[in-house]
Amino acid sequence: MPRPQGRDHDRGRAHSRDRGQPRGHGRPQDRSAADRPQGVRDGLAGELRRMDGASYGRYKALLGSWSMPGFTLEVIRGQSDPYAPPARVALRVPAEEAGFPADLWESPVRRRALASYLARRAAEAADHRALRVDAGGQEVLERSSCLVDARDGSVTLRLGVDLPGHGRRIDGHAAEHVLCGLLPRVAERALRYAALDADDVRAFADTVEDSAALRAALPGLGLVAFVADGAVLPRRSGVDDRPAAGDGVVPFTSPEELRVSVDLPHAGTVTGMGVREGVTLIVGGGFHGKSTLLRALETGVWDHVPGDGRERVAARPDTVKIRSEDGRRVERVDVHAFVDHLPSGADTTDFCTDNASGSTSQAASLCEAVEAGARALLIDEDTAATNLMIRDARMQALVAKEREPLTPFVDLVRSLHRDHGVSTVLVMGGSGDYMEVADQVVIMDAYRPSDVTERARRLAAVPTGRTAEADAFPGVAHRRPDPGSLDTSVRGRSRIRARGDDGLTFGEHDIDLRAVEQIADARQVVGIGLALELMVRRGYVDGKRTLAEALDLLDGDLEDGAHRLLAVRDEDFALPRRHEVAAALNRLRGLRVLGRPTGSRPTGPAVGGGEG
Repeated sequence: MPRPQGRDHDRGRAHSRDRGQPRGHGRPQDRSAADRPQGVRDGLAGELRRMDGASYGRYKALLGSWSMPGFTLEVIRGQSDPYAPPARVALRVPAEEAGFPADLWESPVRRRALASYLARRAAEAADHRALRVDAGGQEVLERSSCLVDARDGSVTLRLGVDLPGHGRRIDGHAAEHVLCGLLPRVAERALRYAALDADDVRAFADTVEDSAALRAALPGLGLVAFVADGAVLPRRSGVDDRPAAGDGVVPFTSPEELRVSVDLPHAGTVTGMGVREGVTLIVGGGFHGKSTLLRALETGVWDHVPGDGRERVAARPDTVKIRSEDGRRVERVDVHAFVDHLPSGADTTDFCTDNASGSTSQAASLCEAVEAGARALLIDEDTAATNLMIRDARMQALVAKEREPLTPFVDLVRSLHRDHGVSTVLVMGGSGDYMEVADQVVIMDAYRPSDVTERARRLAAVPTGRTAEADAFPGVAHRRPDPGSLDTSVRGRSRIRARGDDGLTFGEHDIDLRAVEQIADARQVVGIGLALELMVRRGYVDGKRTLAEALDLLDGDLEDGAHRLLAVRDEDFALPRRHEVAAALNRLRGLRVLGRPTGSRPTGPAVGGGEG
């Protein structure tokens, strides 16, 4: 039985379940309750008993709605045989039966929190191998598995059901136990306010609302991120995203110089470290917590469950983690700010390659992130391309600038903020040249942060002989995707399938998402695929709009919640951000872009083919 899991713990299971997802669009033909005689509609148990021993395909007769005590059961999608993906069903509990007070669901944030809480309780109540509830992990995401209606507080839970059989014959009595016994138990124990711990429900919703309020307050405070005093940042392991425990865990404490206070709706005044807009450097020795802090900021774009330790760690919603990615495809990106006069002759204002190097992949990812609307970048030197990050004085003396195509990030990072409002947080343990461009410097020592900005400035005042190789980032070049290159159909059927949390099958192509590190779990990968298809279906990607304009329209749809993507396909998914949708599109090997990137230098026709 699936239980709530962290991102990495669920990877293998998600992969195996997603392989058999049906490929067709939308819902099967629905034989509604209005079309079924009342005696049959209210007699699901009798119907199942009569099916006992029949061919497995007879289960298709259950499609549609059935009245049950306190809720309606809708069979959305059938199961073709005992070894096929489970049937898809929905439990719809009307407002008068659900009974949730209006203050728990009147705002979008609290609706999302309540739905997440109910999905987790439903996963606990559905403790049976036949029932599969997508409850999620440490992040509180909007999921299609549970939705609370904004009009009246009614609740819909969607889940998978393995319909019982003896070989390829229906086991009607076991099916009766599952559909008429276990499902009512789930509805009774998990989807009714009277059956739940009222204080626990409210504490969950209050925690999520505080997190969202904290994130919304950051721009007004001049911050890109905030880490509360007392936060627990380390995780149990690389495959267990729950907070680390034990005597060795050091709760976060802000340096006094960086401490700020934020007033939250429920927690009141909270103090912690404010990461200011501009360029922030996180330094320190190995294994002292630099990357752990950056990872907490990376996940700060999402809300977290109570007890996670990162409930009051927040980053601006337009924060994007950047890294190098050898071998990725790049389609018509203007990277000339970082890469110029390639030996191959490729036009770097309109750059294409099927096999990017570490430096060109990172340059492309950075430009793509800014194109999609990122206003804060996170970079860890451990996963960055060294030759794109820095060229020190000795290397400048040895290799003349006219022989070096790369312009290092250290010479452009200040312009990104000064001229374009894009802040950067860098983890750096090996290059002191970044001290010259940093607005604040934080050193991590045994997971304890200190502000060493003034000391770093004194050190940076000592000349090293290094010469800046650029002083301005030229701006964003926008591209127009070809809608014909975003086709999900394979032999007449749409194919969108998650491969764990690091891969997406989209039509005939497999998109490698291993370098898109802010994806929270596998169900968000499904959401990314559905969002891409929605952008094409609704004409947002039409060959005329830029990618940023299409993403703006997508944002409008996703503000309405999961309902828009459910119209594409009714299955388990979690809502993505525009930034992960854009990252997936940019890694689609079939992507075509129409015309030159607008805003790039007109230096001649595009030269494809890649790098020297």
